[in-house]
Amino acid sequence: MTHMVFTYRIVRDHTGVEELMPVIVTEFGPLVPLLTYMVKKSIGRSTQAKLIQAVGLLLDFMEANHDAFENPADLFETFVQRLYTGTVGPDGDPSGLYWDARKPDNVRGLVNPLSAFSDWMAKDMGTIPVNPWREATQAEQRLAWAAWQHKKNRAFLGHTMSRDNAALEVSRARQIQLKRSDAAVHDRAKEFPPGRFTDLLLRGFTRPGKQKSTRIHERLNLRDALITMLMHYGGLRMSEPFHLWVHDVQEDPHRSGYAWVRVYHPRLGDAPKDVMELPGKSMSDRGRYLMAKHGMVPRNELPSTHRLYAGWKGNALRPGGHYIDVEWFPTWAGELFYKLWQVYLIERAQHGMQDHPYAFVTKRGEPYSIDAFEDAHAKAVGRIGLVSAKMAGTSPHGHRHAYGQALSDAGVDAIFIQAALHHKSPQSQSVYTEPDRSRLQRALEQASKGEVPASPRGPERPDLLAYGFDDVDPLGLFSGPKPRLMRP
Repeated sequence: MTHMVFTYRIVRDHTGVEELMPVIVTEFGPLVPLLTYMVKKSIGRSTQAKLIQAVGLLLDFMEANHDAFENPADLFETFVQRLYTGTVGPDGDPSGLYWDARKPDNVRGLVNPLSAFSDWMAKDMGTIPVNPWREATQAEQRLAWAAWQHKKNRAFLGHTMSRDNAALEVSRARQIQLKRSDAAVHDRAKEFPPGRFTDLLLRGFTRPGKQKSTRIHERLNLRDALITMLMHYGGLRMSEPFHLWVHDVQEDPHRSGYAWVRVYHPRLGDAPKDVMELPGKSMSDRGRYLMAKHGMVPRNELPSTHRLYAGWKGNALRPGGHYIDVEWFPTWAGELFYKLWQVYLIERAQHGMQDHPYAFVTKRGEPYSIDAFEDAHAKAVGRIGLVSAKMAGTSPHGHRHAYGQALSDAGVDAIFIQAALHHKSPQSQSVYTEPDRSRLQRALEQASKGEVPASPRGPERPDLLAYGFDDVDPLGLFSGPKPRLMRP
């Protein structure tokens, strides 16, 4: 059964409020039950994407094997097995699917939402569930209780978790049991290569043909440089700068000349006070502000296939305003960012008035997309002789890892690293701070010799003169008799 995925505008009532939803369309039309389920259950965007992917895979499998099974349960069980094993055998793949084998965690992420959808279909439409519940064995119950206790111990609000509710959950199990990933000691996540970030910032982000321009906004792609600084020196995830509004960057009231950056929750964050909801009452949150003033929805609420989609992960938000503060490390980065930001605002204004508040925009004034940034970042990495690859730490993901590792290397206490990375759980930042094998071996060797290494300093401040920036400063932000950015 051939199918395609489209984005539909869903209107539920006469208010005219629209919701954007991904919909699978076959030659028989849209899959209405799937759309109804996603609307009624209000499932999140990431779960929507997994469910759409899983249903699409199941449709492809059914098309390739329509005459191989006598009942839906056998078909679904084999479908799950092929997710694990792939479909290519020694003689190729007569089915034409050519699936690669998937890891247990990936299979779980597909099968669980698909099973929940099937349960809803069985309850609301009288269909046969493809992965029904059954009574759990004693061994399965013991494993489930152990998993629940582990989750309770790690949860910030673990004391509120009901044991009675857990008893109901552990008493049952799915007919098709999914594999668990083997426990493993993971190598430390790859950070951007130490010592190469200044090259990336001042050489990689130069504009082709403008390397010698005496105007800094012509010479450097300030937009992409600023986004990268927010990740490398501020520890933001790649998606978070794309939720930044112009109003969110101010001069730090406690440190003159430094940037004070707040990234607000895309919907719940405080909105500017220039739109009135009722006489004398301003819009309180960004979701309502975007819709009332700009006819937009927060970027994390767009379908994941939309070009302007930007995800949002659960952060430890500041109470009251629903935001996170960017904590600069090294702290001098906040000064460098603010100087470049002021030049960027002038460049941004030259694109004309934008009908939205987002900080990072295209030349046409539209919100900048993550895909476009990833492409620009890869080209910048290539200009300094590196290859963009996640495993090498040279993709955008490597900057947040570099930030966490720099904090750890500088001896910052784990509780402060947790706060700087905005994690809810102290275990979350371990992926950013675990030593790799080479660092572990050096530490053991030093310990064997009775040596105690001194805590390293943070990354050195960029020497702009070394990169030919002595002739680039029409606004006097970097030059002068005593250039502040040149101080050791």
